[in-house]
Amino acid sequence: MASILAFAGSNSSTSINYELVKYTVSKIKNIPVRQLNMAHYPFPMYSEDLEREKGFSNSLVELSKDIKKSAGLIISVNEHNGNPSAYFKNLIDWLSRLDRQFMDGKKVLLMSTSPGRAGGEHSLTKIQDTIPRFGAEIVATFSLPSFGRNFSTEDKKITDNGLREEHQEALDRFLKEV
Repeated sequence: MASILAFAGSNSSTSINYELVKYTVSKIKNIPVRQLNMAHYPFPMYSEDLEREKGFSNSLVELSKDIKKSAGLIISVNEHNGNPSAYFKNLIDWLSRLDRQFMDGKKVLLMSTSPGRAGGEHSLTKIQDTIPRFGAEIVATFSLPSFGRNFSTEDKKITDNGLREEHQEALDRFLKEV
């Protein structure tokens, strides 16, 4: 049976993108999902010197294997100053050094959220342009603007009806492909 790996591009313990991932995973029935909290996956800043001296960490190798074993990925990318976080860019750098096609054949639901009205759109667009180089097939995207206004952390759901429907449609498109 197909399985899904879900995580946020943030290593923050209070990541709103991870909140969006957890909400999305809660909507999936009948497909096994492995949800990763990247706050538990520290990776040093990539450098060729570090790669040559120390190679690849066990946690990086295991993450790469988990990506390869999955049929689909749910990723929610955060945004820092209009760009993907340094953490997520660093993660991509490490994974691509281990295997350039680390996402080969993976169906992806790519999401983002932010406190602002743009909902992390700049980061989403940049990652949408980037990860197909590593074999990913992005089958759906979703951006949640103004997280604090449109998501209830108490009820753990998207509160705006239109955005909730848009999210469900993106998730349904993704699940049809997995």
